[in-house]
Amino acid sequence: MYPAPPIQRPADRAGAAAGPRGHDPGSAVGPGITGFGVTWYDVLGVLPGAEARKIEREYDAKAALLGPGLISGAPPDVVTAVMRARDLLDTARAVLCDPESRRRYDQVAGLRRRPDGRAAVPDFRGLFYRVCLEVATRHGLHVRVVRLTERPMAVDGLVVDQDPRPPRKASRGDTLTVQLWHPPARSHR
Repeated sequence: MYPAPPIQRPADRAGAAAGPRGHDPGSAVGPGITGFGVTWYDVLGVLPGAEARKIEREYDAKAALLGPGLISGAPPDVVTAVMRARDLLDTARAVLCDPESRRRYDQVAGLRRRPDGRAAVPDFRGLFYRVCLEVATRHGLHVRVVRLTERPMAVDGLVVDQDPRPPRKASRGDTLTVQLWHPPARSHR
């Protein structure tokens, strides 16, 4: 079985498309990121049968939202979430674009819940809002959004913080509050 994915960017991370040198991206992947089964497919917003071209397009679109120009002047917690988002996107791309790694990942991927209906709250920090909303809704959680950007661009937001935080447990009907950041809209004069 694969170990859980890293929470923080490893110091020896080399490049956007690959994991650390000599590292098999598939070995850093679990069946889900945390308790509710957020998958690498969810991170990129693609279905498990997606072609590599589609995976690359979704990766490029999401990575473009995390560029230095869009986060300049952002608070430290936003920068931390962006770094985590980049790491998650890079790992998802590395796992899903390599056929052998993807095959191994697909063998162990799946959604799991505890028999009592409670599961560990996923760590949504650094994930895009649509992924958070899809996974939370799939498991019966109500999502409450706190917007951090006054005049946001009309793009998918990034989850910066959440309450409750992992490793707390949640049941269907519980409320998850997420702090959502968008790149600020630029005024055109």
